[in-house]
Amino acid sequence: MFAYRQDFIRFAVERKVLCFGEFQTKAGRTSPYFFNAGLFNDGASLKHLTQFYAQAILASGIPFDMLYGPAYKGIPLVAGTSIALVEQGCNVPYCFNRKEPKDHGEGGSMVGARLQGRVMIVDDVISAGTSVRESIELISATGAAPCAVIIALDRMERGLGELSAVQEVQRNYGIPVVSIATLDDLLGYLRDRSGMAQNLQAVQSYRDRYGVTNE
Repeated sequence: MFAYRQDFIRFAVERKVLCFGEFQTKAGRTSPYFFNAGLFNDGASLKHLTQFYAQAILASGIPFDMLYGPAYKGIPLVAGTSIALVEQGCNVPYCFNRKEPKDHGEGGSMVGARLQGRVMIVDDVISAGTSVRESIELISATGAAPCAVIIALDRMERGLGELSAVQEVQRNYGIPVVSIATLDDLLGYLRDRSGMAQNLQAVQSYRDRYGVTNE
């Protein structure tokens, strides 16, 4: 296990980005935890978050030529991650899209470097996979090659079928999905913390009922 995984879970809990209680998911399930990456909303937390992204990207060993961030959440993530990668000695171009194409000035729907080569998509989470599908279609239309997706947390939870949203992306598009941490990392964190027995039991029960394996 990479040490940064546990460090990331601890950081997310401290920032109250990852919290415990009863939360309704899009699938109508009552989840004992909630992760909201939008709460990494100041300079220090964004810097720290994107350093975790950079660590996970480099640890994956996946070859890539540039980064792409889907609007809107992916915009600060891709910019911050490119800076964090430079700090690790890896300087790569990045770009992001506009939701509404610009019809003046430079025009178009893309901002930043031209899409080319092997492109890694930087996003926060994968829920229904809609953002990833749109990103893959956009990248492929330019002649570039989507090579991977990097996200913050893999909930390892079944969708409508037997596969998780992450597994469906990997199956449907044939590209890997890398996460900074997973639900199993969260369980490991809870096991090692005193006073977390009730949260551990709730999350483990949820995992047993709705979880998948990443094998």
